[in-house]
Amino acid sequence: MLDTALSNQKDIMDKRLIREFSYVGGKWRAASNGATLSVANPADGTILGDVSSLTAKDSMAAVDAAQQAFPGWAGLLPQERSVILRRWFDLLKKHKEDLALIMVAEQGKPLSEARGEIDYGAAFVEFYAEEAKRPNIEGVTSHLPDAEVELWLEPMGVIALITPWNFPNAMLTRKAAAALAAGCTIIAHPSGETPYSALALAELAERAGIPAGVFNVVIGRAATVVEPWTKDTRVRALSFTGSTVIGKLLYRQSAETIKHLVMELGGHAPLIVFKDADIENAVSEAIKAKFATTGQDCLGANRIFVERPIYDKFCSKFTLATKALTIGKGMDDCDLGPLMNEKAIHKQEEHVADALAKGAKLACGGKRHKLGKLFYEATVLTDVPNDALIMSDETFGPVAAIAPFDTEEGVVALANDTEYGLIAYVHSNDPKCIYRVSRALQFGMVAVNRTKVTGAPIPFGGTKQSGLGREGARCGMQEFMEIKYVCRDWT
Repeated sequence: MLDTALSNQKDIMDKRLIREFSYVGGKWRAASNGATLSVANPADGTILGDVSSLTAKDSMAAVDAAQQAFPGWAGLLPQERSVILRRWFDLLKKHKEDLALIMVAEQGKPLSEARGEIDYGAAFVEFYAEEAKRPNIEGVTSHLPDAEVELWLEPMGVIALITPWNFPNAMLTRKAAAALAAGCTIIAHPSGETPYSALALAELAERAGIPAGVFNVVIGRAATVVEPWTKDTRVRALSFTGSTVIGKLLYRQSAETIKHLVMELGGHAPLIVFKDADIENAVSEAIKAKFATTGQDCLGANRIFVERPIYDKFCSKFTLATKALTIGKGMDDCDLGPLMNEKAIHKQEEHVADALAKGAKLACGGKRHKLGKLFYEATVLTDVPNDALIMSDETFGPVAAIAPFDTEEGVVALANDTEYGLIAYVHSNDPKCIYRVSRALQFGMVAVNRTKVTGAPIPFGGTKQSGLGREGARCGMQEFMEIKYVCRDWT
């Protein structure tokens, strides 16, 4: 058994979930050159342990394993894949507490949020266990008098999955469950800052009976292990969640092999509160939309626009609610935890300083928290001008920017004035206004009078530079399937 700070945590009951090696071809694999990555707890800087950091050659062994396993996995009856995925789901639920504790240690989010993520991630496995049995598309009536026309959906092959550190469980299960249900095999690369959650998923996948080579998890430096995948023609599709900058890089690297791409990239969500809205609900939901995952969420409300007649009242109530948020280590089950790294802290400081220099007012917060170097106070900026950096750049932290607006047309123009188009939030009690604004907003998702809208049955994704394709729902599985047209002479 490992002897690390993570494995020595008394509350984690099943120590076999804590793995230090990558999972390739059904075996736990160390780097051929012995290289490792240290994983730190963002709450206090404690080193949780060291995990293998595979070489480029090692990472290609995962492609070999996935390619070799593909015919067998694709050849199973859909019902057989469904049974295996269901076993994986049952194990995720059974080990929910251990998985949540591992996530808190390496990612820092509050324990209640971590538990919620395990449930959320498991829901995709359950959903696709069912969808695996019905990957149908509409039939086509033959346009030829002497031919029979059929459309088949077939799995693409080997799929590369690249997942981020902010949702280390759910982003992998959302992608992997869809690809596995489709009959594809997987090579996954989780963030090196949060690898333990992905390795725990691999351990449970093995217990569920997912065959060797079907589900591979490769730990290492992204530039080392992922770039070879983008150049390999056997990797037929790549699914990535992360920044738009890295998404563009992967897009370019994948161009030579014409890969199918599914990308969930950056967000810059507007939250619009009209004067007729239920202000108590609007404040409560805006707090959730801004500060969930300590603001480290692509769905986070980065720009809050409030109609002028209720602007002062909203700002006052929102500031009071922000001040009431608790900050602490994830195991304290507080409202806000640490940010992931020093780079994230610098971004908060930069955005706050820029906004204040351009005339914004500081309602609360605005500096690092006394708890530690990666903690930042929940911050509210009011009267934020539109030329402030925070109004055009994703903050990815606990800093809320609020500005007034006067007209529906004006606020829609401001909301749409971004290269991103993931989600927008609207608060109003006027059905006609809700319809007009929802239609006019150039975003892939619109949440009306609420924050939580995502889940396994819905197509998650954005427009413009927020991504390509959709995750979740039936279309999430079909992203990893090809349509084959068969025209058969029956004379």
